[in-house]
Amino acid sequence: MALTELQCRQAKPREKIYTISDGNGLILEIRPSGKKYWISRIWENGKERRRSLGSFPDTSAREARLRNIELRTSFTPSSEDSFNTVIDEWLENRVDGRLAPGYARVIRLRLNKFIRPSLGNLSISDISSAKILSVCRSIEETGIIETAHRVRQIIGQVFRYAIATGRAENDLTSALTGALKQAPVRHHATITDKEGIRALIQGMKAYSGIVVRHALFFSIYTFCRPGEVRSAEWSEIDWDKSEWRIPGEKMKMKRPHIVPLCSQCIETIESLKQFTGHQKWLFPSARNDGRCMSENTVRIALRTMGFENEDITPHGFRGMASTILNENGWPSDVIERQLAHIERNAVRAAYNHAEYLDQRREMMQWWGDWLEELS
Repeated sequence: MALTELQCRQAKPREKIYTISDGNGLILEIRPSGKKYWISRIWENGKERRRSLGSFPDTSAREARLRNIELRTSFTPSSEDSFNTVIDEWLENRVDGRLAPGYARVIRLRLNKFIRPSLGNLSISDISSAKILSVCRSIEETGIIETAHRVRQIIGQVFRYAIATGRAENDLTSALTGALKQAPVRHHATITDKEGIRALIQGMKAYSGIVVRHALFFSIYTFCRPGEVRSAEWSEIDWDKSEWRIPGEKMKMKRPHIVPLCSQCIETIESLKQFTGHQKWLFPSARNDGRCMSENTVRIALRTMGFENEDITPHGFRGMASTILNENGWPSDVIERQLAHIERNAVRAAYNHAEYLDQRREMMQWWGDWLEELS
């Protein structure tokens, strides 16, 4: 926020030199003697260069800003000082090797498509909150509001890295809180775009925990509730019919549920059987205490892969499948029955007892094929 003349006058001297920021690289330096000087901070070859713009009050705040703009306009940053350079360093030190390759790829796509063209060649000190907002608003205007928020988050992460490495003082994205349209509310965050789902699957494939990796794939193939997945037992698998038969006491609606298993899911649990087939649970606790996998295990795995809680939760596999299946023309009754949702229309619920098992079996295989083709 720009300083007022009153704020400049009321800034009292201290035992040591200190500064207050006016924004855009302009600061007012207050010395123990009480003298005050306007300073323009410019980054050159990775080092801060300070240029004096006059003393206060001889040079007013307005005049100092004009001189600062003139200086920065005439200054051409080298490639070492550009925002692109900071982005590249951030990718090398904070993304590559730390996040799942697929998720890192999504970040790079967003950087290359939305951020680098507008901000990449600017010096980081010449980037303002207004310029960042302009980038995000241009995305927002295309209707992909969630992506606008994601781009703002990425820019914020780069700025926080710049602060840690001494090239910025503030995260300019913090000033944009509430400036963008609110993304559609989702009770259980999920991913529904192809690129995002592809990145998720690639992250799942690369995950090192064997049992948890199988649990992730079982979750996405069956899109059952997380508690139902965690408590799945080998005795519930009907290998002859390629079905998972969940007892009513385990279901939210307390009625037995049949889950047709696609060939990809069968392959997954056949692979899993060599690791946990001798136990009660498909996904036993790693503590070997006779219990099934804990409720946070899959959630932690998603975080480890680089997907934040606002990106996707374990329950989000259900929303993902529902969205894709609806978009591809599968009957809503068939989808809702597979999701084991209760019919909200009381009259309809009284008459519709159809299981749609044949259609559900066909749909589940289509879902498995779609995921396989995508990855």
